[in-house]
Amino acid sequence: MPGKARLRIRRATEADLPHLARLDEQAFPHGPYPFFVLRQLLTAFPDFLLLVEEGSELHGYVLASPPHEAQSWVLSLAIAPALRGQGLGRQLMTGILSHLRAQGTHSVWLSVEPGNETAVALYLSLGFVPDPGGPRKDYFGPGEDRLLMSLTL
Repeated sequence: MPGKARLRIRRATEADLPHLARLDEQAFPHGPYPFFVLRQLLTAFPDFLLLVEEGSELHGYVLASPPHEAQSWVLSLAIAPALRGQGLGRQLMTGILSHLRAQGTHSVWLSVEPGNETAVALYLSLGFVPDPGGPRKDYFGPGEDRLLMSLTL
């Protein structure tokens, strides 16, 4: 259990990539980002990849796209499985949403697995609204349905 006083949210660096890849594999064992994709995302969006750490331990990350026509996407939110339910995801989301607002974002979108009730509840509690059409079948390919959600900042 992390000691909240020692938690720190910061931008990711190249030195974090091995730890980030390991965390992503733990958080998403059925579909982690390949290392080269994480590297490219960090290079492309260096100001939009935030980590939560305690000392040298990486506990989670959030990745968003920079605003395009005042719209951004949260591309991924990952928390180490053993540390879920402790508010780390909320802290990361609050941090990235504040950053996106400061960068001129007016609307934020994300996609979430419809059965991931914990994540859906988190996003609802932050003010995200589900797409009225409901989950989109095969959004990420066969059997990969996703619920789109949006937030106006």
